[in-house]
Amino acid sequence: MPDKKTIDRARRDKQEGKSASTQAGEFVRAEIDKVRKGEHGVRNTKQAIAIGLSEARRAGVDLKPPRKGTVPEKTRENAKRESRKGRKHEPISLPDPVQGYRL
Repeated sequence: MPDKKTIDRARRDKQEGKSASTQAGEFVRAEIDKVRKGEHGVRNTKQAIAIGLSEARRAGVDLKPPRKGTVPEKTRENAKRESRKGRKHEPISLPDPVQGYRL
């Protein structure tokens, strides 16, 4: 869950007319800061970037899903779903450990 400061910084970027990738960069930066502090146990920086982009989509940043062929199809579908949920300001359901994703 992104903290309020991160959301405020991204909102300020949007009001200033900056691009969606700049807005999403605030979420990625916050995620990498968490890794540096030891609050998050990702294995590499690519994971931290992916988590930050995912949080940005859920927060309503208008990011496009990754291009076809660059990531698995499941990842593209998840990104599309997160973007739809972010536009509607609906919470994303978390994976249930027993049943998997429930939508």
